[in-house]
Amino acid sequence: MKQKVWFITGISGGIGKALAAYVLSKGDIVAGTFRKSEQAEQFNHENPQDALGIILDVTDTAGIDTAIKTILEKFGRIDVVVNNAGVGFAGAIEEASAEEIRTVFEANFFGTLTVTQKVLPVMRAQKSGHIIQISSHGGVKAFAGFGIYNASKFAVEGFSEALAQEIAPLGIKLSIMEPGPFRTGFAGNNFLMAKKVMDDYAGTAGVFRDRIKGVDGKQEGDPEKAAAAIYNLTLSETAPLRLPLGKTALLTIGAKVESLKTDLENAREVAEGVVF
Repeated sequence: MKQKVWFITGISGGIGKALAAYVLSKGDIVAGTFRKSEQAEQFNHENPQDALGIILDVTDTAGIDTAIKTILEKFGRIDVVVNNAGVGFAGAIEEASAEEIRTVFEANFFGTLTVTQKVLPVMRAQKSGHIIQISSHGGVKAFAGFGIYNASKFAVEGFSEALAQEIAPLGIKLSIMEPGPFRTGFAGNNFLMAKKVMDDYAGTAGVFRDRIKGVDGKQEGDPEKAAAAIYNLTLSETAPLRLPLGKTALLTIGAKVESLKTDLENAREVAEGVVF
């Protein structure tokens, strides 16, 4: 089987790191991004053959162009792109500042969108490729205290669902991963919190804020098992649009589906009554 070239953003830790290691163990090629030069240098030192560590902040459009050009010069193609880089954020909607909101959206939405747009010409020319968006169960169901993060992932899900329909006739696949809580460091030191804290939200957003601080390292999800699931997905001829990962993801997404069904049925008479 031909070696595939994987372009994975954010492989310094978590699912990204586990996926890069798993892909390499299967004999494929990994071009992965890091925020720190020493991390990229170590990765290149440890994987001198079929790997390339790249310094990239996904909010830097010019940097994305350079990264893709570098990958093509070294490996000649990009078969799988995994948009994994992103940030977490907790805070009530009213607590979140415009600057904090933009920080979340620049990384989670615009970074993912730009990488996706920039890799599409490569895959269209190849008439093949697989785009994998790392969303979240929070990209389907929203939680008090997590709304800004939810919004960024809802946005990723929205454009990705449309894009999947646009590129299917071109031989390009797209899949959205929806992990629940995983032991990835997501809730660790790099997790962002709203600087403003309002007492009125202590019983809603405040509860979530406190809970997220306490779960780091205790989450149910195993990043290595997630990596295997993602890799195996790319071997399928008919990859699903969405893949929940973890028992919590099944529960929360299932609850959202049931809520939608209930609202649809309860609104049926009103909805049907407003047409000409």
